[in-house]
Amino acid sequence: MADIARKANAQWMGDLKGGKGNISTESGTVRDAQYSFGTRFENGTGTNPEELLAAAHAGCFTMQLCAMLAGDGHDPQDVRTEATCEMVKDGPGFKVSAMRLDVRGKVGGIDQAGFDKYVAQAAEMCPLSRVMQGNVEITHEAMLE
Repeated sequence: MADIARKANAQWMGDLKGGKGNISTESGTVRDAQYSFGTRFENGTGTNPEELLAAAHAGCFTMQLCAMLAGDGHDPQDVRTEATCEMVKDGPGFKVSAMRLDVRGKVGGIDQAGFDKYVAQAAEMCPLSRVMQGNVEITHEAMLE
């Protein structure tokens, strides 16, 4: 049995190119967010699975990083992560090939080398990074402000 379980749901109506759908989360924070072929493979209005994966990874990683920093007596005053989910053509379809984490932080009691070390550790330890390990290249860049 799981210690934690979270739910989300998706609905799709129609074929791939002409259809449309919506995504919602159990918490209600995301409710009926529109997605379509245009929002996934072009630049239409709405969301897409890769954007949501990037948001989830950015959030998970940033929480992990701040927990580690604070646990070792550093003060994570403001830590921001931009995650970029990259896809490549793979045979008849596409696959997520890379996740790029761009981390900026204002953290007390640490220098750039120390911050880099924590960023690297958090990139390996956060639960979503662990799901992707072996399947998706995860890279990171860190800048202490």
